[in-house]
Amino acid sequence: MTISRFSLKALAIAVALVAVTGATLLLARPQPIESAVLGAGWECTQTAFVLTTCAPRAQQAIPAVETSRKEAIRATRG
Repeated sequence: MTISRFSLKALAIAVALVAVTGATLLLARPQPIESAVLGAGWECTQTAFVLTTCAPRAQQAIPAVETSRKEAIRATRG
């Protein structure tokens, strides 16, 4: 079985492309960062060491079941 030069070259290019794509994905994923300027109420991420985005931290939501149960108890107590 002989392997042609063309197929070896194509295989080498494919392996190189997969390696470059993998490295790019590892570097481009969002990383959480601390922002002392904005304070604890904000959550910031940095993507590919260039793009930084910040959003207010989500507050814990009260489940609807607990809310409706509290309202029902208050209504019966009078």
